[in-house]
Amino acid sequence: MIEKNTLSPQWKLFICIVICQAIGIISGLIAATNNNVWFESLQKPSWNPPGYLFGPVWTFLYLLMSISLWIVWKSNMNEKIKDQATLIFALQLFLNFWWSILFFKFQSPLFAFIDIIFMIILIFISISRFSKFSKLAAWLLVPYISWVCFAAILNYKIMVLNN
Repeated sequence: MIEKNTLSPQWKLFICIVICQAIGIISGLIAATNNNVWFESLQKPSWNPPGYLFGPVWTFLYLLMSISLWIVWKSNMNEKIKDQATLIFALQLFLNFWWSILFFKFQSPLFAFIDIIFMIILIFISISRFSKFSKLAAWLLVPYISWVCFAAILNYKIMVLNN
């Protein structure tokens, strides 16, 4: 087993980037979001962003999340506090993974909405916990929480329009 302090900061950053980006890529592949006939048939609000925007936005957000997680991981803070903050982050990332699958693969805006509400709560907790390590680590999650809140409103609106 690798001890926590034996990895260089560069390796920790690489691992954080791979984990966060892989979550998005794997979730997207499972959800089959491209050319989704069901999604195309849904009524959407006029302010629904174009599909081509989501890939670049999420890639950038996962990068910011990676850097935020890396700042916490490489810190010299108490390991127990670090583990707790990382666990909260991992839980929100787990919910992030499932949102696309619930919405697109299982075609359930309701379950996706429930998922995203819990995700938002855990992201806010992550921001709070990460702020104890670094203000930058917390601020790097602000674009993410902003986008997820927007996605929650969009999810809700699509759910209402199609019921």
